[in-house]
Amino acid sequence: MRDEASVLDLDPKSTVAGGVRDVYGEDTATEDQFVTPWTLSVAAGYSLLRDPHHNKGLAFNDKERDAHYLRGLLPCSGFSGAPGEETDAHYSPVSTSIAKVHGHDGSSVYTPTVGEACQKYGRIFGRPQGLYISFKEKGRILEVLRNWPEKNIQVIVVTDGERILGLGDLGCQGMGIPVGKLSLYTALGGVRPSACLPVTIDVGTNNEKLLNDEFYIGLRQRRATGQEYSELLHEFMSAVKQNYGERVLIQFEDFANHNAFDLLAKYGTTHLVFNDDIQGTASVVLAGLVAALNLVGGTLADHRFLFLGAGEAGTGIAELIALEMSKQTNMPVEETRKKIWLVDSKGLIVSSRKESLQHFKKPWAHEHEPIKTLLDAVNDIKPTVLIGTSGVGRTFTKEVVEAMASFNERPIILALSNPTSQSECTAEEAYTWSEGRAIFASGSPFAPVEYEGKVYVPGKQCIHFPRIWSGFDNVCTIRVHDDMLLAASEALAAQVTQENFDKGLIYPPFANIRNISAQIAANVATKAYELGLATRLPQPKDLVKYAESCMYSPAYRSYR
Repeated sequence: MRDEASVLDLDPKSTVAGGVRDVYGEDTATEDQFVTPWTLSVAAGYSLLRDPHHNKGLAFNDKERDAHYLRGLLPCSGFSGAPGEETDAHYSPVSTSIAKVHGHDGSSVYTPTVGEACQKYGRIFGRPQGLYISFKEKGRILEVLRNWPEKNIQVIVVTDGERILGLGDLGCQGMGIPVGKLSLYTALGGVRPSACLPVTIDVGTNNEKLLNDEFYIGLRQRRATGQEYSELLHEFMSAVKQNYGERVLIQFEDFANHNAFDLLAKYGTTHLVFNDDIQGTASVVLAGLVAALNLVGGTLADHRFLFLGAGEAGTGIAELIALEMSKQTNMPVEETRKKIWLVDSKGLIVSSRKESLQHFKKPWAHEHEPIKTLLDAVNDIKPTVLIGTSGVGRTFTKEVVEAMASFNERPIILALSNPTSQSECTAEEAYTWSEGRAIFASGSPFAPVEYEGKVYVPGKQCIHFPRIWSGFDNVCTIRVHDDMLLAASEALAAQVTQENFDKGLIYPPFANIRNISAQIAANVATKAYELGLATRLPQPKDLVKYAESCMYSPAYRSYR
């Protein structure tokens, strides 16, 4: 009501354009009159096709099309495959990503396509698939969480969009990352899509191009920092715990270094939190290295590691390797760290630089003369393992790879930066420059490479975090412990078969992904019980079968 006028006062016989009855008064109402947004309680026809919970796309059969008034709304060719396959089969990667963003159907598409989707997010934005929390919601975040239609949330992936893959600050358009990550939770970890909540904390952006882009969908201001930023994040974390309880997993994703480490340290003792960039990537890489020992021999402690990149991923991987070496050798972690060297934008991290280093780099400042370039570091340190987490493409040059191959029979080269354009080298470069001797894996996919008559299949750093979460959830743990991450790495490495090794792979293929997920979840759950962090009692007798029984199946259901 406004000025005592209402759409209910309109003549019920009123009609608009072509004689269509204006049942609810929307068309004849003026801007000063309120309109009630009516909806149907049972989805049918066009509304059914716009409902991501029930829309099956081309998989609706003839009987269902008749029963639910879908005739003519879909092309006549039916489809009976798994959810998402009808999209993947016919469209480009970015089109597929758009479909996932709009439909949130639980099928997966990620690196490198999701990066391009984020860059174009303002232009492809259709229906919101997560929550956007900005300073406009400060003091009301609990209310915002309650606006989300699903109440039984198990996993939240949250970003502030400051460090999206290797693409930098994409601000509010970083929402594509939580949406994409959660689709992987469903596809790989068996998490029900309705139990997933993508969140973007919009504190502005320092990306001038976005600030001047008419299609940018976020706050048009420079990024908030300091106390203002901390207070907004703290309100969010408190509201999540109040609304969803202690057992909801909050995954921090693509925060910049200066916030990522602080958030993990601050909330790691009060919430079930996990940072994929620091912990998830580390667990995956450690699994690959443990598996690679079957090809090169020795133990982790027998090898020397050199990283290009000393941010979240680089230091996170390095720390987990050091912890695993400490576990295997009973050496103090301070000693095992000395086998690991890091190069950042200023050169080799050494003790003479310690005073100027960020806190997360200081444990890696060893006694050594300063070295400026990666090539000089490789020739001096003579690592057996070279790992790239720099986010800078083509930094593993021909000279660097040839140097690695000159003193290693089987050099291990991991070019982990995303997307593909930012990979430190390509699979073809690694195999060619090492004369086919490199053990290679990457963060983005590369096609098989033929070199001197032999086909090499490059390994891709597989997505690991959904399986770790399954272990957390299955036993209702309320905290994440480093030993759980080590348990996940060991379980993943154990899934690599001799057939995989014969192809040069150090990660298992996705063909049997659900079984692999169950094995990893069971190993993580076992460790949680050993640590006394599991709250599901009594302990299930067969944790693998229990993990499988907890997995959501994305098969289409029949409708009556």
